[in-house]
Amino acid sequence: MPAPFLCVPGSEEQRARVDLCSRSKEGFGMAEDLETAALAAAAALAAGRGTAADCTTLGWHRAVAGDHAGAMALFERALQINPHEVEAMVGLAGLHRAAGRLRDAALRCDAAIAAAPGYAEAWLERAYVMAAGGVMDEAQRCYREVLVRAPGHSAAHAGLAGIAARDGEAEVGRLHAQAALSADPANTAALAALAAIELEAGEPQAARNLVEPALARMTAPSPERMELLHALGDACNRLRDSAAAYAAYAKAKGDFAAIHAATFAGRPPHREFVDGVTAGLATMDVSGWPPAASAGAPPHVFVLGYPRSGNTLLENVLASLPGTAAIEEMPTLREADLAFLAEPGGLAQLAALDDATLAPYRTAYWQRAGQALGCDPAGLTLVDMDPLKSIRLPLIARLFPAAKVLLVRRDPRDVVWSCFRTSFALSNAAMDFTTLEGAARHFDALMRLTEAALAKLPLAVHEVPYHRMVQDFDTTTRGICQFIGLDWSEELKRFDRTARARGVSTASARQVRRGLYDGTQQWEPYAAWLEPVMPILAPWIEKLGYAD
Repeated sequence: MPAPFLCVPGSEEQRARVDLCSRSKEGFGMAEDLETAALAAAAALAAGRGTAADCTTLGWHRAVAGDHAGAMALFERALQINPHEVEAMVGLAGLHRAAGRLRDAALRCDAAIAAAPGYAEAWLERAYVMAAGGVMDEAQRCYREVLVRAPGHSAAHAGLAGIAARDGEAEVGRLHAQAALSADPANTAALAALAAIELEAGEPQAARNLVEPALARMTAPSPERMELLHALGDACNRLRDSAAAYAAYAKAKGDFAAIHAATFAGRPPHREFVDGVTAGLATMDVSGWPPAASAGAPPHVFVLGYPRSGNTLLENVLASLPGTAAIEEMPTLREADLAFLAEPGGLAQLAALDDATLAPYRTAYWQRAGQALGCDPAGLTLVDMDPLKSIRLPLIARLFPAAKVLLVRRDPRDVVWSCFRTSFALSNAAMDFTTLEGAARHFDALMRLTEAALAKLPLAVHEVPYHRMVQDFDTTTRGICQFIGLDWSEELKRFDRTARARGVSTASARQVRRGLYDGTQQWEPYAAWLEPVMPILAPWIEKLGYAD
């Protein structure tokens, strides 16, 4: 469920126009109220008698207008005048979140809550930050903290409805969605949650009927419209109206690109970064690296591949085994990333370093793993699932020669189509997924890097074809357990219970909770739209064994 860019004072009209979420702040209920207040604040600042509140008011006005740089400068100025200006802290948190700087956003929220624990909007923004980072339990807690302070808060009820819908808790989701709509009949997040509940109940036409009228009133790109467009696409897909589904998905991706255009202006596509890692790998001298170890006690497992390939399914399967702890798409290799992937010549440097010099990077990894798990991973089988950690195969091979790599493979057409139709959180790679061509070229780039890494690096790798996992579960999972060095158990078949108990924050949450089902060949109704990218995908379709 995408969170709005910011929690700012403003009307529904403002939200639809600039992708912002209304804050229930007295005095800023209408667009003209904010405009009037901003004019007064600007006059006061120009006359040299402006206060921190004036800077904050003008900052919100700039944010509503889409001038995030100007808004940030004004919020910072407000805090220079008054370090306890809570609304400025919340404004900065929202701006950091919009730019993907979630750690900075969380720190600003924490400062605002410390300064004013009773301020509901600080808790709301923290909920948005946690949800953006996939920490759904904490997001849920923060939404509830909002309701303690403001029991009828529409956005908090809508947030809880979205999480409940994602977790399959239909009754709870409906209650919160109805509470949100009672307070704000135009709350799009609540409508999206209800649509998701209808879809899961097998009522796609009801879902379509919910979102189409709301979409007809929304004329500009926004996170709210984007969310409803994805819901419409899913409903039309279930109704086998492929043309309408494709149109909805394409419009949603267009909204995503438009919303984040300023953040990514001037940046090359993420696939170029992947190509740079491939080029660096080609020149690395790995002759002195230790070979991949045949065993580790307890095992250390990386589940890699490509987004939408079945990684979350496999992660929850393995997490069902006793003594196993799983991490879901967390930046556990961040320190090594910054040293060896973000810096020019970093891979060449990595190749030359000895174990003693690399020790701090291993330590940093295990510390981050422990933070992600909330416990010490020592003595546990650690499963680190992140499909885009395939980019980090050189780091994994050098830092963890005893690690086992499970490489999940899926029909490239299903993968690329799924990346295009899925609503992802903001990331560099997600911008590549806003078009089918961008997704296909990104897939090609990562597959080329993966093949180069497999050919050159000392890695213990076991490939897991998605179609075999869902069509012959026992045989496939027995092979996986044998490779890892774990005993197979009937518990593996209960991964849906594991997923419900653990919570799943990736885009695969609903699918994994449904238990084992065959999601192959979902691309076929959309073959006509995939045709232009088939020259990019055809070599991989052949290589991976999916040619007709």
